Amino acid sequence: MTAHKDGLPKDKAEMTMMLHALVDGELDAATALAVERRIAADPELAAEHARIAALRVAVNRLPKPQPSKAFLDRIQAIGGADAHQALQPSVLPFRTSSSHSRTERSLRSWSARSATFDWRALAASIAITAVVASGATQWAMTGGSDDFAAAVASGHRRSLLAANPVDVVSSDRHTVKPWLDGRLGMSPPAPDLAKDGFALVGGRVEVVDGQPIPALVYRHNEHLITLVAQPRNGGEASSPVDRSADGFSMVSWSDRAFAYWAITDMERSGLDEFVTRFRAAAAI
Repeated sequence: MTAHKDGLPKDKAEMTMMLHALVDGELDAATALAVERRIAADPELAAEHARIAALRVAVNRLPKPQPSKAFLDRIQAIGGADAHQALQPSVLPFRTSSSHSRTERSLRSWSARSATFDWRALAASIAITAVVASGATQWAMTGGSDDFAAAVASGHRRSLLAANPVDVVSSDRHTVKPWLDGRLGMSPPAPDLAKDGFALVGGRVEVVDGQPIPALVYRHNEHLITLVAQPRNGGEASSPVDRSADGFSMVSWSDRAFAYWAITDMERSGLDEFVTRFRAAAAI
């Protein structure tokens, strides 16, 4: 296995496994930090991480199916009677040593425990797995505001770990907007809110669900605000909606051109003030 200087694998498949481990919370702090830094430096890896995180959120929202009583009774009959009979030590073809005697006693003990095993719980797990495998996962990945919010939050966390949270550093919207437009063919409003306490830091290309979209970064005291602008084809404007979770304040709203997602680690009241001032300036 070839590795970078950070000790992580270079192989794409192995790094995908690392992403799954990161999302599942199975990595130690040092390894998790190294993976986050690799994600921040690799847009393709960032897109895959966002997809895995969104899938986890979506699957956790799936309704838990309730198997029928007839199905549970059948599973219990198979596990409680047939399995117990099949594991009786009398079917063993030889009996030659004290070691074998110990094995037989272990089998007897295991067999006795199997008679009280919760086969109903196993049946429920089988049923849930069947639902996911039968196509519910595909339904979960069709998209939605919660999935998008999870991806935006992942991007914001990665930016906090990166050496620089923006691709183009400038407090001048006349620099940031042309930069984004030149790379994406679009750019959201980027009003100067420095006099209100929210200074424009710059912009970056964010990758959500495999698609590059523009993001602006503002600073309020020591806090950064990431504002992701998802392009939309017309439609009615919507008022701000609270999507805060996991220690981050998040608000989403839309106008006819973009759906906006603003996230920060500061208090919700501070983010609300930013959203109010941004919307007012963008409407001019």
